[in-house]
Amino acid sequence: MEIFNLEYQSSTSGARTGTIDLPHGKVKTPAFMPVGTHCTVKAMTKEALEEIGFEIILANTYHLFLRPGPDLIKEAGGLHGFSGWKRNFLTDSGGFQVFSLSGLRKITDEGVRFQSHLDGSTQFLSPEIVVDVQAKLNSDIQMVLDVCSPYGIDFKQAESDLQRTILWGRRAKKSWLETKDYQGKLFAIIQGNFYKELRIRSVEEVLSLDTPGIAIGGLSVGEPFELYAETLNYTAAMLPGNKPRYVMGIGTPDFILEAVENGIDLFDCVLPTRVARNGAYFTRDGLLSIKKECFTHDMGPADPDCNCPVCRQYSRAYLRHLFKSNEILSSMLASYHNLYFLHKMILEIRDAIRSENFISYKKEFLNRYNSNRYKLKQ
Repeated sequence: MEIFNLEYQSSTSGARTGTIDLPHGKVKTPAFMPVGTHCTVKAMTKEALEEIGFEIILANTYHLFLRPGPDLIKEAGGLHGFSGWKRNFLTDSGGFQVFSLSGLRKITDEGVRFQSHLDGSTQFLSPEIVVDVQAKLNSDIQMVLDVCSPYGIDFKQAESDLQRTILWGRRAKKSWLETKDYQGKLFAIIQGNFYKELRIRSVEEVLSLDTPGIAIGGLSVGEPFELYAETLNYTAAMLPGNKPRYVMGIGTPDFILEAVENGIDLFDCVLPTRVARNGAYFTRDGLLSIKKECFTHDMGPADPDCNCPVCRQYSRAYLRHLFKSNEILSSMLASYHNLYFLHKMILEIRDAIRSENFISYKKEFLNRYNSNRYKLKQ
């Protein structure tokens, strides 16, 4: 059942490089996964994602369950046949989206009954249904249905949510083992909010399930960075080295670098493409807001240190013009650049780990990135 192959382990931190063996090819780690909610990364073609070098992207089970439906996707040959993306897919369980519906859903031990945000129809998801849906999608990594507790809840509620996650994880594992003609790998999810006692209990349960991979959930949900780092540190320290580790929902350099230092292999986030649609470009000196008036006559690239096609071919003045004119190309170019930026950072991280230079790399990168000199410009 082991799918992770360790390549290099840092002697000064938990950082490591390796590969994950999946049905649609190996994934080099650490790896950032662009989010393709509806089986497409917004404003990006599959050819562009391949050109940058991504080996795995994420799709959303909740949205695909509602539209176009798992049966249609299965008929098309799964996510790969439906979208034309021939590399790997990770699908989340849809739980986070369901739980964000608040008053429109009811959670019991059996599962979650909720109203579709599309047409108001009543829908139901259980751990078994979620496994079956993801099998029909033919995802290469599928996640168990879990309860993602919000930041700030009390111990009693966090414990109740964890107990339900444990119950659902056991049922998901059983259903996954019973699924025929499906090669995708199941990842269990650690929860427990920000209570160490609950996190320890969750880790023990997840390890007993012995799924091919392990995800750390319930982080980056509004907590201070210091609490994220502390919780991640003691949680990751309890995990075995022979399984891939995934932290869900992180996509900024500071969160990614902290995760890598703690031995995390996979991460994903909608942020790079979301901020791109709002005219924000990742640069070595922090986020650059292309909408600012100071770039009206700026003929330089968005990021002078970037070699992506956007930075090679287009000026800040032109990119600002596209954004102010509400041109679709604005979102396309900014999304390409931001994903290229993160992937290049990941390649540098891998090199820094192998050369025993990761801690220095992290410090130097963040010192410059957090200076955010563009923030001072109007």
